[in-house]
Amino acid sequence: MILPKKHLSIHESLIGFGGFLLTQLQQPLDVDSLWERYNNAYSNLKYPVKFTFDEFIIALDFLYMIGAIKSNKGVLHYETN
Repeated sequence: MILPKKHLSIHESLIGFGGFLLTQLQQPLDVDSLWERYNNAYSNLKYPVKFTFDEFIIALDFLYMIGAIKSNKGVLHYETN
């Protein structure tokens, strides 16, 4: 589920979902606001796959572990360094 495979599209993988989340972090957001943005994108057919909140947290954990995002007092930042 982390990487896309033959029967798993990029949108269904955590890497693809993480990429979408990074596009939403052009400005710092808290977790609730980012989750709301994802739900709005899914509802408006701008993201084709429904993820659970647990999968959302796993994607954020993955992004944090690879250094793509940082957290400061509960606010997520896209790390560009």
